[in-house]
Amino acid sequence: MQKNTPQDSLLGKESDYPSTYAPELLFAIPRSNGRAELGIDDSLPFYGVDRWTAYELSWLNGKGKPQVAMAEFVVPCDSPCLIESKSLKLYLNSLNQSKYSEKQEVERLIGSDLSSCAGGDVTVNMSALRDKAGEFCNVSEYLCIDDLDVEINQYQPDSSQLGVDTQSQVSERLVSHLLKSNCPVTGQPDWASLFIDYSGARIDHAGLLRYLISYREHMGFHEQCIEQIFMDIMRECAPLELTVNARYLRRGGLDINPVRSTQKDFQVIGRQVRQ
Repeated sequence: MQKNTPQDSLLGKESDYPSTYAPELLFAIPRSNGRAELGIDDSLPFYGVDRWTAYELSWLNGKGKPQVAMAEFVVPCDSPCLIESKSLKLYLNSLNQSKYSEKQEVERLIGSDLSSCAGGDVTVNMSALRDKAGEFCNVSEYLCIDDLDVEINQYQPDSSQLGVDTQSQVSERLVSHLLKSNCPVTGQPDWASLFIDYSGARIDHAGLLRYLISYREHMGFHEQCIEQIFMDIMRECAPLELTVNARYLRRGGLDINPVRSTQKDFQVIGRQVRQ
C-alpha cells in the first residue's frame, strides 16, 4: 500500500530525470496530515488556492522541434491533496522528449494529470515565451529564430549543422530560447536563452537553430557549453566579430550567465522573463 507522507516522496533523494512522459512520478500528500496538527477539519475556515509558476516547461512538436512555455497551475485549497514539489518538477521534465501536436494538447494533459493527483480541478494556463516579449530586458533588436519550421533528429552537439552564405555579409543579432543541456553531475536540465551578436558572412538561421537544439541531451556545465558554442561558430562560420551571451534559469537560488566574445567591450544581456 502506497504511503503519502513527505518522507515517502522523492524530496531530498537522488533521482533520475526522465525525459519521456511519466505521470506516475506525481506524488500526492493528503492535506489532512498537516491540517490535523492545526486543528482544521473538513469544514475549512478559509478560501484559497495554491498558485504554481513553471518556468521549465518544454516538449517536442511533431517534427521533433522543441517548444518552450511558461505555465501557471492553480490548485484549489479544498482539494484533498497537495502535490509534492520535486515530483512535479520531475513530471514536467518527463515531457521534454515527448511529442505533441499542439500546445493545447499539452495543456489538457497536464491539467488532467495534476487534477488526478490533487483530487480536485487544477487549472492550467500556458504562455508561449514570445507572448511575454514585453517583459524581456534590452532584447528588442534581436531576431528570434525559434519559429523557424525545421525538422529535428539530432540531440547531441552537431556543429555540422552550422553554415553560412559567403555571398552575403551582414551584422546580425539573433536569439533563441530553445537551448537546453544537462548538468553532468546531477543530470538536472539546464535551460537558457542564447543571444548571438556577429558580423561577417550571413549564418544560416535554420542550421543555427538545429545546432543549438542539438545540445538538448548533452551533459555539460553552463560555461563549457557556451565556450563550445562560441568555438564551433568561430570555426564553422568564421565571423569577423562574435559575442555569445547566455541567460540560464536559476537553480538553487543561483543563475549562471556566461558571455564569450571576440570584443573586449562586449554587451551584457539583462535578466529574462523566465529568470
